[in-house]
Amino acid sequence: MNELITFDKCKVSKTRLGFVTDMTFEEWESIGVTLSQIDKSMSWWIGDWLNYGEGKFGDKVWQVADRLGLTYEHLANVKSVTKKISCRHEKLSFTHHQEVASLPPEQQEEVLNKAEEEKLNIRETRELVKEIKKLPTPPLPEGKYDVILADPPWSYGDKQNIDSLGGAEKHYPTMSIDELCQLDIPSADNAVLFLWVTSPLLDECWPVIESWGFEYKTSFIWDKVKHNMGHYNSVRHEFLLVCTKGSLTPDNKVLFDSVITEERSDKHSEKPQKVYEIIETIYPNRKYLELFSRNTRKGWKGWGNEL
Repeated sequence: MNELITFDKCKVSKTRLGFVTDMTFEEWESIGVTLSQIDKSMSWWIGDWLNYGEGKFGDKVWQVADRLGLTYEHLANVKSVTKKISCRHEKLSFTHHQEVASLPPEQQEEVLNKAEEEKLNIRETRELVKEIKKLPTPPLPEGKYDVILADPPWSYGDKQNIDSLGGAEKHYPTMSIDELCQLDIPSADNAVLFLWVTSPLLDECWPVIESWGFEYKTSFIWDKVKHNMGHYNSVRHEFLLVCTKGSLTPDNKVLFDSVITEERSDKHSEKPQKVYEIIETIYPNRKYLELFSRNTRKGWKGWGNEL
């Protein structure tokens, strides 16, 4: 039997605990406590191991991870959580920390402290995080814009609690197709829309485009380089649909490659900066509006509840 760890009067293999007959109750209890602590710590250890390996060896770590007998979804999740959490509470489970991982560090600590003090279970912790994320939506900007970039908070329907499988609900309040269709987009009579949409929702975006007054023309594809696990395959790409209202062909006839290859960051839903450069090059000196934006950009009007 190949031993993984050793206890007094107990031998451990991958599939068995072997005990001796003269064990006392206290010795037996001590082994159980140790095993419990190992079980609670394992996700942290694997996550730290993966983050160190990726920082030092890059994507080669996944060649090793594939041989661990653990799913990619599990490994990607523990890696993400251990990287995002700023303060770890020994009295709380890994899942408690997973629930707060999408919050800023100071809010992570606030929720974890409350969860520990009030002995909140996972569901209660999740509800507390949801309440914190309920930010007021500002009114749409006045005026008319001829170049619009939008990254809607699409609702996936499934409530995946794993970063690598979408889980948008964990990161921001999502909107249904009907809610998106009801938005009165401040577009000019002649305008162009650049719309981000993921592969699973490609079939659902067309009513939104139509209700906003646009017509689909073509698309860019963002190759994210890194794996991004889906239900059927590793979805490494995302679509940026180009749609027009009236007539607004590019002012600058330079043709960019339709595939944007830029490694995705670990920040949920963060898009490549290259897109702004493409838009500003083919449509220079226009009135730019970014819907559902998370950051401000010079020359652009931003709108969203995260600004």
